[in-house]
Amino acid sequence: MALGYLCPMNNTAERLYTFPFLLLCISTALFSGSFNMMIPELPNYLTSLGGEDYKGLIIALFTLMAGLSRPFSGVLTDKVGRIPVMIFGTLVCVVCGLLYPVVAGVGGFLLLRFFHGFSTGFKPTATTAFVADIAPFSKRGEAMGILGISMNLGASITPPIGSWITAIYSINTMFYFSSILALLSIVILLNLKETLSEPQPFRFSLLKLKKNDWIDRSAIAPAIVIMLCYFSYGVILTITPDHSEFVGMANKGLFFTSITVASMCSRLVAGKVSDQLGRVPVLKVGSFLIACSLLVFALADTSFMVMVAAACLGFSSGIVAPAAFAWTVDRAADEEKGKALATAYIFLEIGIGGGAIISAWLYSNQPELFFRTYSIAGVICLGAFIYLQLFTRRNKTTTS
Repeated sequence: MALGYLCPMNNTAERLYTFPFLLLCISTALFSGSFNMMIPELPNYLTSLGGEDYKGLIIALFTLMAGLSRPFSGVLTDKVGRIPVMIFGTLVCVVCGLLYPVVAGVGGFLLLRFFHGFSTGFKPTATTAFVADIAPFSKRGEAMGILGISMNLGASITPPIGSWITAIYSINTMFYFSSILALLSIVILLNLKETLSEPQPFRFSLLKLKKNDWIDRSAIAPAIVIMLCYFSYGVILTITPDHSEFVGMANKGLFFTSITVASMCSRLVAGKVSDQLGRVPVLKVGSFLIACSLLVFALADTSFMVMVAAACLGFSSGIVAPAAFAWTVDRAADEEKGKALATAYIFLEIGIGGGAIISAWLYSNQPELFFRTYSIAGVICLGAFIYLQLFTRRNKTTTS
């Protein structure tokens, strides 16, 4: 049943927790849950198809398509509107959940994973732009933090449910359930009013991107930090299901619950702190802690230690994400928020995809190489902290 169109909140208003904002958060949680619930079971599923050596591509292909589609989602978000782009991205999840049970072989599965990447290539870009439209400027970091909590809520609740459904019923049932969650997300989106002031009808000529449509230069600095920090997620999504099984964790989905619950806790305050103290100081703390958390993973040899490492990484990433995306919007022109956010998400996908491919290569399905893989990943993520130090020093030099 439709809830009726809702009036977007004006940027000059002081209230953040409006009805449109809360509805968007619910829709985001359902969207996140629809594709995250699959992740713990996909490595074993691919192995059952005979594709054990292609585990790194489970995440890499997904993020590759997401990254390739970001420039298009950014332009369409700024031209056609936030709502249509969000609906399209979520609809991809509906379709893919229905197709996983019917695709044949390793090749078909990997092709579908590639197509599935359209979902996160479109939905988060438009969602973040929508939030930037309706959130008060003074609470932008807080708004990004709450939006991230919504994303993490779906990611924390559904992986154990997905593993449970797979164990009790079948993996195909789990795929169908993921489609239902995405469909519910669309139903909510249909009850939100467009916030773009003058949306254009979609036409294919909008997909002919110009050179300056691909990357927004204002977003480069936060995008580099996002790329280096989210390298850790590519590593975790690729090898930690095997790591969890190696240390005897019965329900691999509990690992993802730990990482996302911890992230939710830090997001509750990190975004607000970045509104008060600035984005860069908060990002320095978060990026350094991410590197340290990967060292904890490297040393984890029990289920308890893996859960502790997951909590450390989740807490650290919860500090980084709201500050990084608020910084992206802060630096962007009002009429190019979508393009700036698309740039940030492109770099995010590069980080996750690179982490997936490199970690799969370093790990090579050999448990004794967990330490080496996590340690190298930690050094790469430390690059974000070093970059921020150099960025701060350069800005002091140019303004002195």
